Formats: sequence, C-alpha cells, structure tokens
Amino acid sequence: MKVSIVLPTLNEEEGIGDTIDSLRKKEFERRGWEMEILVVDGNSTDRTRDIAREKGAKVIIEPRKGYGRAYKTGLKEAEGEIIVTGDADGTYPFDEAHEYIDILLNENLDFINTNRFAGLTHRSMSFKHFFGNLILSLTLRLLYGIKIKDSQSGMWVIRKSALSKIKPLEEFHDGMPFSEEIKIEMFRNKKIRAKEIPSRLYERKGMAKIQTWGDGWENLKFLIKYRLSG
Repeated sequence: MKVSIVLPTLNEEEGIGDTIDSLRKKEFERRGWEMEILVVDGNSTDRTRDIAREKGAKVIIEPRKGYGRAYKTGLKEAEGEIIVTGDADGTYPFDEAHEYIDILLNENLDFINTNRFAGLTHRSMSFKHFFGNLILSLTLRLLYGIKIKDSQSGMWVIRKSALSKIKPLEEFHDGMPFSEEIKIEMFRNKKIRAKEIPSRLYERKGMAKIQTWGDGWENLKFLIKYRLSG
C-alpha cells in the first residue's frame, strides 16, 4: 500500500525539515507501506523547496494562490491509496501519522479529522486563534449537524477512493474555507465513513501566515453562505 503525505507550503524553511523528519519511516516500512511525500509550494522565496527535496520530497510548484488551491492540486497529484495532510510548520503530530492510518484501516474508515483541542501544548495556539476556532467549530455543528470539535484542523487521513464520492475538487473553495468544506462534504456523505479522533498541536516554527480576524471572518461567511446555498 502506498501512502501520500501532502504538505502545502509557503516560506516554511524553518519547519519543513522537522516536519518531514518527524515522520516515522521505519513504522511505515514495518507495516509494508510505501511513502510518498508531496510538497505543494506556492512559490516560496526562501529555502523551503530545497530543503524539501533534500529530505526526499517531490515538490510541485503551484503559483495560484490559496490554501485550498494547494490542497486541490496536492490531492489530485497524490498517488497513494491513503493520503495524510497537514501544515509544514511543525505544529501537527506527523510522528503519529502511522497510528492514525492504523485507525482508518482497522475501523474501515474513509476519512479522519484530527481534533487539535484534545492536546494543545504550550504556545501552540493564541487566545484569539483558540476563541475563533471555537466559534467556527460551534457554527459548523449548529448549521450542519456534524458532531466534530475542530472544524479548522488541517490534519486529515483520507482514503483516496473517498474523493470520488464527493463533488469534484475543482468545485471546492481556493482559500482557507477549503478545510471546513472538505469536512462538510465527507461527514455529510452517507457513502463515506468519517470520524474525528483526538490529536495534538505544537508551537509553530517560523512566522504564521494566517490572518486571525480576516481568515476567521472569511470562514464564518463561507459556513453561512454554503448552508444557505445547500
């Protein structure tokens, strides 16, 4: 079985190396899994791409802007039967990725969302970010009836075959709302077995790209607009 690790990047030279190194490749080998590391880079101006290649990753340059745009490209290009996603800034527990895949396989799931709130570490999330995430997660639960605690988590485990059961990736949002949208599509689809599991979040390496209020407002508007259109 082949597993693709998909990492969107934009000037992540401080975190990309540690992120890739945190993957426990021996655990993948012990399970007989082949690993593909796919970095979708938004034209970084630092050493992100060089470091990624040095660590054995395949780099795809995606000049079109947007968090969602990067994932739409990465998920399409991924060759693995299982895909694991996450930011390349050292915040997500890729050292446990093999265990999350075990859960997906053992419980015959198609999609896993990870709940960062279950294991926040020191300085991993500012109060503004924490509060905004709670509001967005509550809004998603109320509007869509999806019982998840972390609507903004970027670490997912996806059976690639599940992507053919939802709307085409190109119809998804190009920006930050992509994270909410894919969860809505996966959890509301009766043909897909989806689950949220507890996870962790570490302190970021490098400067944050997210704009707390601007991105938060965009996400909130999307949740309301998407619900009214559906």
